[in-house]
Amino acid sequence: MTRAPGRLGTFAAAFGATRLAYGQLRRRPPGKPDDWERTNHAGRPVGLQGGPAAALGSAAAVLPSAPAAALAVTVAAVCGRYDDLRGDHRRGFRAHLEALRAGEVTSGAVKLFGIGAASLAAGALLREKPVDKVLAGVVIAGTAHLVNLVDVRPGRAGLLVLGLAAPGLLRGTLAAAPMGAAAALLGADLGEETMLGDTGAHALGAAVGSAVAASNGRLGLAAHAAGLVAAAVWGERAASA
Repeated sequence: MTRAPGRLGTFAAAFGATRLAYGQLRRRPPGKPDDWERTNHAGRPVGLQGGPAAALGSAAAVLPSAPAAALAVTVAAVCGRYDDLRGDHRRGFRAHLEALRAGEVTSGAVKLFGIGAASLAAGALLREKPVDKVLAGVVIAGTAHLVNLVDVRPGRAGLLVLGLAAPGLLRGTLAAAPMGAAAALLGADLGEETMLGDTGAHALGAAVGSAVAASNGRLGLAAHAAGLVAAAVWGERAASA
């Protein structure tokens, strides 16, 4: 039987896979050049290669020990990439749900339902009891949303991921994966060479959320879920202001 890597091995796997993917995407980005170029908050051109690289590194590192977490990370990255390519000016759940009610499927609605469904599926696989399954799903989806919510300036999402995931190292190895991926790109992110975009922010958030979901008891899950729901409500109000 193959033994799952420990904390250091998981961190190293995520770090290495992320750096390898980032370098390859920088050298030979697939598709159109415009798909990989954005203007950041300061008006500087940056690349989006960091997002898919972080997603790949996180998913690859958690796959041996937690395929359910890899599923959540992958779907979060796919939905985030769709938003990076097709997103519009609308912000907040309410705006996207109103558009959906009018018959328009926005990129935000794709993220809401796609990441939500994948998170609930991952939560169901990670936990045994029904209540814990639902709470785990809320935690995974909520963390993915939270990391994306703060990704408005260079380095903020990466630093948040490192801060949120670090306590999880005391409980298991899964938290080392998003930490390794975030650390691999932090310098490039802070240096405004790349940005995580929705792809990377949602993927890293889902990876952190999966680590929290796998390592906490019901009380811990409930506390995390409540805090994440409160953060989502605050973000919705900020988006509508």
